[in-house]
This record gives sequence, structure tokens and C-alpha cells, in this order.
Amino acid sequence: MSFSDSETSSHGGEYKFFRQISRDRLLHEMLGSTKTGDSKAWKILIMDRVTVKVMSQSCKMADITDQGISLVEELFKRREPMPGMDAIYFIQPSKENIVMFLSDMSGREPLYRKAFIFFSSTIPKELVNHIKSDSSVLPRIGALREMNMEYFPIDNQGFLTDHEQALETLYAEDAENSRHFNICLNLMATRIATVFASLKELPFVRYRAAKSTAPRDLVPSKLAAAIWDCITKYKAIPNFPQTETCELLIVDRSVDQIAPIIHEWTYDAMCHDLLDMEGNKHVIEVPSKTGGPPEKKEIVLEDHDPVWLELRHTHIADASERLHEKMTNFTSKNKAAQMRSRDGSELSTRDLQKIVQALPQYGEQVDKLSTHVELAGKINRIIRDTGLRDLGQLEQDLVFGDAGAKDVINFLRTNQDTNPENKLRLLMIYATVYPEKFEGDKGVKLMQLARLSPVDMKVISNMQLIAGSPENKAKSGSFSLKFDAGKTKQANRKDRSGDEETWQLFRFYPMIEELLEKLVKGDLSKSDYLCMNQSSHKEESEAKTGSVRKSSAPTTVPERKATPHSMRSRRTATWARPQSSDDGYSSDSVLKSTSMDFKKLGQRIFVFIIGGATRSELRVCHKLTSSLRREVVLGSTSFDDPPQYITKLKLLSEKDITAAPAQPFKPQYW
Repeated sequence: MSFSDSETSSHGGEYKFFRQISRDRLLHEMLGSTKTGDSKAWKILIMDRVTVKVMSQSCKMADITDQGISLVEELFKRREPMPGMDAIYFIQPSKENIVMFLSDMSGREPLYRKAFIFFSSTIPKELVNHIKSDSSVLPRIGALREMNMEYFPIDNQGFLTDHEQALETLYAEDAENSRHFNICLNLMATRIATVFASLKELPFVRYRAAKSTAPRDLVPSKLAAAIWDCITKYKAIPNFPQTETCELLIVDRSVDQIAPIIHEWTYDAMCHDLLDMEGNKHVIEVPSKTGGPPEKKEIVLEDHDPVWLELRHTHIADASERLHEKMTNFTSKNKAAQMRSRDGSELSTRDLQKIVQALPQYGEQVDKLSTHVELAGKINRIIRDTGLRDLGQLEQDLVFGDAGAKDVINFLRTNQDTNPENKLRLLMIYATVYPEKFEGDKGVKLMQLARLSPVDMKVISNMQLIAGSPENKAKSGSFSLKFDAGKTKQANRKDRSGDEETWQLFRFYPMIEELLEKLVKGDLSKSDYLCMNQSSHKEESEAKTGSVRKSSAPTTVPERKATPHSMRSRRTATWARPQSSDDGYSSDSVLKSTSMDFKKLGQRIFVFIIGGATRSELRVCHKLTSSLRREVVLGSTSFDDPPQYITKLKLLSEKDITAAPAQPFKPQYW
């Protein structure tokens, strides 16, 4: 058994971000390593239902084809024999998968000429011995390796373990009595550990300490122990570091129950919160090119779109304004657009040739920009028609201690037609800041005022299952914390508005921003956040201030100057502005420009959130990468928008309701 040694190690050479390393390993270390003397020979790629998700989150079909793959098949589907071709198996190391592989390749007439097997995680010795015991298969094996890649990149700096039901499995009533409790934790730990094996990183494993002996309160510590057990075994891998090279912070949703439900006002969050999105896809109606009825057009929001990359983390109002500027600048600079706008003027043959040459690029760029203009316009109409700005202002005022009970009651009385889900989200924030307002029959009265059903209100009581025992909620930061003793109203977090803030309703920040900044400065509470590593004080000190990449980049967090917030006081923070031209189409991709900015970064920081991550938390990781000069990678069990998260909370106490269906990945390969 050999391990595929990473050539894209993060400990030297040109800096590559998390997903780029994952992509390179799949394409070059795995697929590329199977090329023999006959490099033009096509191969078949066979994957199971998990590994196809791993592949589809990092690579497109064209990338795979470029590596000599002519056909992609699923392991457990009927396949035609192709004895003249080689096959690459990228599979989980399970007994069922090994049995199927041996069935394919054993006997006198195997399905394929030769097999190259790559496992997504560590394969048990007994399964290796099972393969070796079949003498007819051994000569047909071209490679047998552990790739240790069983995570799902969803962003340049984000990944999932694909545990959509983790919140219910780990935090529901009596969850610890189910056999799924430990199964879920162990699989989660295995997948997280493969992240560090893949990147050749040995982390300081820190986790939120339990404040009680309640099983739900022990979830982060149990996960940390399981991850550490997996990672220590990786030290036998060639070139795997023997001393710590990065940070891993493990928390659960108890550290911040507001981030999953508050209205986040970035373009990205608004698209997924207000529009009918299926994953990263949305369908809009566009005028027919033939003059008929409107046609349906599918929009895909992805990293390959430079306009999306530039604007996704900006405030929706700023994104709308900048889209208008881009469209205006593009049409004023583009020769084809200028020529098409001359009414009545006769064009020369040379002019017509220029138009024809410019039209393909012109059409593509106008289509991209007009698509985003349409999306932003649709979002702004929803905000206006639903009165969302007033609701958003109240939400943030509650969080920062600028509003109280009277404001909430007044809003519910005067806005009876507000969407029930929005009223529920408001009360969930209210309950987090003012839990005492829901004691006894107070919650029932609020429910009646908001005209919400008992099922909806059950969501609020279920928040306590995540928060932990009542005596610990103030200590953990899950529920009400008084940051300003001079205020009569309570606040859930400090107002950190500074020079980088831009628009009203952009004050909110998820708690992981504060936790990660404290981690870098060495101010993270050692009693609230324990470390699995038995390291010397010297190593601990180096992790806070030094870098294995020997970067001279500063890691201190700049002080923030509090200033009054206004509707529009400053431009967008520079971290959210990648290098690009006014029309959003620079000569190099936005990602390339960003990589050029971060050739030398300090140690990576990983933060893993049990129970689902939010778009605001992903935004913060991108922001902190710039401000801390350290790549911050967000991991989670799932990626939830507010409606999904609320549904999961409902299920915590509904034993008779089946789990909410996961939003499945839709691989493009079959």
C-alpha cells in the first residue's frame, strides 16, 4: 500500500488555495499518474456515489476528459465489458466496494484489461488482504493507493462532509441513544481528517469545551478526539509533517444561533435567501428571440463567472450600483455596441467586419452582465415589496442592543401581513437575545401576536437543545450576553463597525470572525477552547506568530474605530474588491489575480462548524484571509440557507417526522 504523495504541498512553491490543491491532486496525482507509455490510450473512470461527489465539486467533465478519460461509470450500475481498456477506480474503502471490484477483475474474463485503484480514505488491512488473496486479480492491478480525499469542496476556501442530518442526528432529543450518533461522528471525523492528509497539514486541534456532561454538549470534544485519532495515524505517511503546521478550531451552532437565521444583505446571501434557488441554479424568464412567449433560462452562479466572484460578498445595493456602472462602461467602450446604436447611419464593409468579429465576445459579456442585472433587480423588487429593509433594521438593532421588547411588539402589531417565516426568524433572534421573554406563557402570547402556529414556535424551544443546559447559556455565548452595562437593552454581540463597513444593515458579523481573530492574537480562552495536542509551549507560541512558510506577513488584527453607521457612508472594503476591469472581464481571471496577491501567507486556519454553516460565515473566511494574511478554510456538515436551517430545527423534537431530504449534489458525469 502506498500513499499518493502530494506535489502541491502547501509548504513551498507557488501558493495554491484549498480547492485548487484538491483539483490538482485528483487530476494529476490520481488520473495523470495512470498514464503509461501509450499516453494516448483512453481509460474508464469508475466511482461510487460518494467519490463522484468529491470529483464533481472540484473538476468539470472537460478536465477529466483532458486526462484521457473517455467514459465515467458508477460502480454499482451494470457496465459493459471492455477488456481492451484500462479502468481507474476511485472508491471508498468499504467491503461492498471491494467485493464489487474483485467481481469486475477476477476470473478468466475480467471487465477491463488493468485496474488502477484509488481509495478516498484509509483502507483497513483486512480489506487489503482480501484483495491480495485473489491471485487472478493481483497481476491486473496497476496501482493501489490511498488518496485520502473524502471531503466535498464547495468553494475556493470551503468544504462539506455531506452530513445534512447532523443537527438532528447529534442534537435531537435522546439523540445519543441512537446508533447513528457515533456512526455520524466517526464518519465526520474520517472525512475531516482526509482534508489534512490531502494537504499534508498537521493541525493544532482546538474545540469548544463542554460546560456540562450532557451528551449534546460533548459533541465538539468527541469529534475533536476522533479527528485527532485519525490524524495521528497519518504521521506514518511519507512527507507528512511531524510538528503542527496549521490551526483547526471545532465549534457547533451553539456559538452563534443568529447567523443561520438573520437576513444577510450580501448579493450571494440574498440570491439564496429570496430567490427560488436549486443549489447554485436559478431559472428566470427572458424575452423570446423570435418574438414569441417568454423563454426560461437557467442561471448558474459559480466561480468561473468573474462578475459573480467580484460581487457575491458585496452588499446588494452596492452590487446593483456597480452592475449598472459595469453595463454603462461596457457599452460605452465596446465598438460593436457603439456601432449598433447608430440609427440611420450607413455602415461600411470594414465596420460590418468589425461588428461580426466583436459580436461573439460582445454577446457573451452582455449576457453575463444582463443576467446579474436581472437577478439584482429581482432581489431589490422583493426587498421593496416585502418591506424587508425595516425588518432587517430591527433584526440588527436587536443583535447590537439598539432595540428591545417594545420595538418587536410594535413591529408585529403594525406588520401583520409580514411573511410568517420572516416573523419566525425575528422571534428566533429575539429569543436568543431575550430568552426570559419566552418563559411561562410569554412565548404563547408572542406566538398569538405574530399569528404563528405551535409547530413554528416549537422551533424556538428547540434552539435550547443546541444551546445546552440553561445554566450554561450565558457562559457559552449562545444566548443573551450584556456587552454594554450602560445600555438598558441587551446585546448579543459588540458593534464592530469600522472603516471597512459600507452600507446600513451591513453591521452584522458571525461570531466566528471574533473567535478567529482571538485565535490569531492568542486571546482565545484556554478554558472555553481546549487543545488536543500535547505540544510544548514553544510550539504553541510558534503557531500563533510564526509560519512554516516563513512568511513575513503580519498576523496581528488591526484595531477597529467605531463610527456611526449610515445608509451609505463608505465604499466597499478592499478585501471584497478583486482586481478586475470596470466591465468585470479582466485579462486574467479573478482567482488568478487573487492568487497573485497571496503568494506568501502564514499558516492556514481551518474552522469546522457542526450543524451547518452559513453564507455570512463563508464571507468572513474570505475577509479574514485578506486581513490576517492567512488562508481561512471553512468546513461544515452542510451549507444551510435560513429556510433549510429552520426546517432542521423543527425536526429536533419531531420523532415521527422523517428527516428533511438533503439537497443532493448533482454530478454532471452521468
